[in-house]
Amino acid sequence: MKFTESISDVIPPQKVEEIMASIDRSEKIVITTHLSPDGDALGSSLALYHYLKSKGKKARIIVPNSYPNFLKWMKGSGEIEIYEYNPEAAKHILSSADLIFSLDYNISKRAGDMGTTLDESPARKILIDHHLFPGDNFDITVSYPEISSTSELIFRLLFQAGKYDELTQAEAECIYCGMMTDTGGFTFNSSEPEIFEIISLLLRKNVDKDAIYSHVFHNYSADRFRLLGFTLSQRMEIYHELHSALIHLSREDQAQFRFSKGDTEGFVNYPLSIKNIIFSTFIREDEGLIKLSFRSQKSFPCNEFAAEFFNGGGHLNASGGEFYGTYEEALRTYSKGLKRYEEKLKEAKNEL
Repeated sequence: MKFTESISDVIPPQKVEEIMASIDRSEKIVITTHLSPDGDALGSSLALYHYLKSKGKKARIIVPNSYPNFLKWMKGSGEIEIYEYNPEAAKHILSSADLIFSLDYNISKRAGDMGTTLDESPARKILIDHHLFPGDNFDITVSYPEISSTSELIFRLLFQAGKYDELTQAEAECIYCGMMTDTGGFTFNSSEPEIFEIISLLLRKNVDKDAIYSHVFHNYSADRFRLLGFTLSQRMEIYHELHSALIHLSREDQAQFRFSKGDTEGFVNYPLSIKNIIFSTFIREDEGLIKLSFRSQKSFPCNEFAAEFFNGGGHLNASGGEFYGTYEEALRTYSKGLKRYEEKLKEAKNEL
């Protein structure tokens, strides 16, 4: 058996053909992501962008707002357009597109103010995502919550379409970055053997995985580490009986350390290193909303917690959410939710 034959067809072949046919028929193609795009959103978008450009398409990427500096090393990142910087220009691009890809988000609301423009565009729309509960306003939906990342889905799409031999180093690097960041360096949501078979195929495209890790995780400012120290010493609360931990930062807290986009990446993971903690939550006050990250161990469904209380979702052990209220209200909502999930927390603790 050839090595590549061990990659299963997760996406139905008919749907792959339909997506590739939509690309062939379109000239002006726009790729979009969720608010505050992360490594997976950008990795999947840039990989698809490079593929579309190689096919002679007028491809563009528009993201709702800015993204961390440690993701700007990826080839093509300098060509990404940011909606909040020039909404009128972005609206024109979206309204005149033939085809729009929505990557790494399940509903248009997760694209912030850009979501309304997306809904109003007459373009054909394709969703490729791995979050629960996809919206119904897409012409083609590729939604697999059990898959590690949207970047993995982009690889599978191109692979199943017979495009692996055409895959460039730049595309492979972007896909690898997305898969790596959305699994915490392959420490969660990454137990399926095929993930590592895909990684092997990416490495065959001369991907330097160590360099990518360094670009992402060894590229922080000194202020970021001071903020981390402050967060863990002054803004961490442990709920021993509920086997949970909360860390939280107000805008005032962040301003003390000259906060930059991406400075709190990975903060939510630290409390899980504490003995008997199975659920970690990070609440951060942002402009106009509250951002939340959740991580858990064993069977505790942090995605259900995120969906029920914070308009979110994701994987069983790694999820995100948003709250449209005050910082104090978000903290109170978290406290109420924690009590409601007491039994599930205790059940998961018994699995340790």
